[in-house]
Amino acid sequence: MEHPYLFFVKLFELIGLDHFAHAYPHVIYSWVAMTLLIVMGAIGAKSVSLVPTKMQNFLEIVISGMEEFMVDITGEEGRAYFFIIATVFLYILVCNLIGLVPGFFPPTANLNTTLSCAIVVVFATHVIGIKHHGAKYIKHFMGPMLAMAPLIFAIEIIGHTARLLSLSFRLFGNMVGHEIVLGILFMLAGLFFAPLPIMALGIFVSFIQAFVFFLLSIIYFTGSIEHAH
Repeated sequence: MEHPYLFFVKLFELIGLDHFAHAYPHVIYSWVAMTLLIVMGAIGAKSVSLVPTKMQNFLEIVISGMEEFMVDITGEEGRAYFFIIATVFLYILVCNLIGLVPGFFPPTANLNTTLSCAIVVVFATHVIGIKHHGAKYIKHFMGPMLAMAPLIFAIEIIGHTARLLSLSFRLFGNMVGHEIVLGILFMLAGLFFAPLPIMALGIFVSFIQAFVFFLLSIIYFTGSIEHAH
């Protein structure tokens, strides 16, 4: 659905990048999301002190809570990979939430964005598996019986490919659906009051979708760390 007004798209039009702005709004707003994360990180790091500020307390609770949640699932070995999971989670969450701001577009409502995040997670899963098990990581794809190895290998390849589709299409579909509903309400019932309940629900959906991506990524990492049976 075509958005009636996108602030940063109009900004790019002013500097003569009309075609790029209209063809790739998800790229532009991905840059916006990354800028917001960098600024928030800089503000959080600047406020670090022996006597914690409110911002520092908040960030410590959020980050440590996410880390302990991951370690509870993966075990202590998974702590080294928290930075990947946390980065993807925060990026997706910010991308989801900025779509609720009038004049902004959620990059996660474009399949290219969600697929790129899924590729990062699935690729990292295999890198972690090889790091922990070396050449023996192949056993994760062979099954418990050598006679069944070719069949199990084919099934595992299909399953790992399906992870890309599962992660990307689930997030993409939910965000696009929310955008379509908001767009219809904007056209039918005005700019502010009618869409407010859907926008409030959108905040909840944004957190849930980011968390689902976060949780599935942890589960995939856990599977690659564990020994094959």
